[in-house]
Amino acid sequence: MKTIFSMYLMLLMVMVGFQECVSTQSEMVAPPEVTQHNDTLYAACRMRPSTTLAEDLPKVYGHVLFKQEYPQGILKVLLHLKGFPKEGVPKLRAVHIHQYGDISQGCDSTGGHYNPLNVHHPNHPGDFGNFANAHGRINIDSNATLFGKLSVMGRAVVVHEKMDDLGLGGDAGSLLHGNAGRRLGCCVIGISSPKLWNKYTITHSSRV
Repeated sequence: MKTIFSMYLMLLMVMVGFQECVSTQSEMVAPPEVTQHNDTLYAACRMRPSTTLAEDLPKVYGHVLFKQEYPQGILKVLLHLKGFPKEGVPKLRAVHIHQYGDISQGCDSTGGHYNPLNVHHPNHPGDFGNFANAHGRINIDSNATLFGKLSVMGRAVVVHEKMDDLGLGGDAGSLLHGNAGRRLGCCVIGISSPKLWNKYTITHSSRV
């Protein structure tokens, strides 16, 4: 009888330990801000020109904002960027998430595209495609995520000089980075309150 009781006690301890482990993992996946903001996580990235930017290139600034419902909502991305030439026909520019949130050497130290599944461009989770700089503000639904081990939190958003060829360029560079050219501006993604998201959403709506 004593042996059975000991086995039962050991089993109970294992179950409690397992539940604590699962709870700890869940807390790691979902930061406390999720609960604070109605099961939604917000992130922000303040875009600035690269410190290694050539003088003849546009100085890009603004914000890239993120919003995702926990745990499997579609990631909403809002680009609000300025600093592009206002004259002439607006150019298409590429925007991507890069691997490292390291801007110690301007945007050049952010590494290549964030590619956790080792697939060809433009199938990386942070391949946002192209946007026309004249609009200033663009909404995107992304395959990236703010949660779990594939989270883009702490990585960099990079605006490029040229248009993304979307993997159709017929060369190795096309499948790697879309031949999008030099890096104009970048920023590091971090958790934020909903204030910036709401500010830009409300401002835009009031002008429609």
